[in-house]
Amino acid sequence: MLTVIGEALVDVVQRSSGVEAHVGGSPLNVAVGLARLDHAVQFIGRFGKDAYGESIAAHLRSSSVMVPLPPDESPTSVATALIDDDGAASYTFDLAWELPGLADHLPFMLQGTSLLHTGSIATMLEPGAADVLAAVEHAHPNATVSFDPNCRPSIIKDRDYARAQVERFVALADVVKASDEDLEWLYPGVDVLESARRWLGLGGSGGPAVVVVTRGADGPWGVTAAGEAQVDAPKVDVADTVGAGDSFMAALLSGIVDRGLAGAQNREELHAMPAEVLEGILNHAARAAAITVSRPGANPPTRAELNALGVPESRASVERQP
Repeated sequence: MLTVIGEALVDVVQRSSGVEAHVGGSPLNVAVGLARLDHAVQFIGRFGKDAYGESIAAHLRSSSVMVPLPPDESPTSVATALIDDDGAASYTFDLAWELPGLADHLPFMLQGTSLLHTGSIATMLEPGAADVLAAVEHAHPNATVSFDPNCRPSIIKDRDYARAQVERFVALADVVKASDEDLEWLYPGVDVLESARRWLGLGGSGGPAVVVVTRGADGPWGVTAAGEAQVDAPKVDVADTVGAGDSFMAALLSGIVDRGLAGAQNREELHAMPAEVLEGILNHAARAAAITVSRPGANPPTRAELNALGVPESRASVERQP
């Protein structure tokens, strides 16, 4: 079982051609992306008993994502995305983020979880961020932990707080993905790859095994203890960039799970991942992001769609690395 914890929301997308509403939220998108890649996934988050909340629940059900928490009485969170003529998105948010009583349910909810993913607003915005940190600390002895800061400076404006919070989660994570924009905002004036290399050392032997930086059209780059890898981004016609990083994250994790590297019992092997194995996983994830940007909204690919774009990465065709 894979577990994703974080915010669910509705993206209200404003274009010159009109307004549309899409279910979103970075962690929710990752959960849906993993489910579409044929993984058993549960999503721990919140949404309200309103029409937007009903659309979130239906979206999760349609992708076979399990939802252990019922809707609550607060309004469903909304992000308004303004899409410019180049397809890039800028956001404003109306958010409610708290998970009261979650700590009491963690032993049951996380039983059998081999990988826990979190990130974005959920790890920054209190009071819910403290519950997310507690979930990560609870899961870490038994599960691979992954983290994507997906910084939102329009919500968390205090850079010093954001940096401290990000580094707290990075030190507990095995797999970290960040965009170049995240790193530029967190560490202004510092080369983004140098910042990523420094993250690899946070947390000592219990810290990250893999740190990946997405760089838009320049393609992703990653680093492990064994070396570095980078791949080109596939060339596609861009509809918009909504959810591209989340699709990349889901496929990155899928590549790790497919290789039998999820779970705390495989932490040492994950830390020893050769750069050429990372390169294959980056290619896999870059293809997923390419499919997502080629169509409107946060719409991650299925495994069949992803395989059709390049060399298949199915469970049957991937051998366990020595």
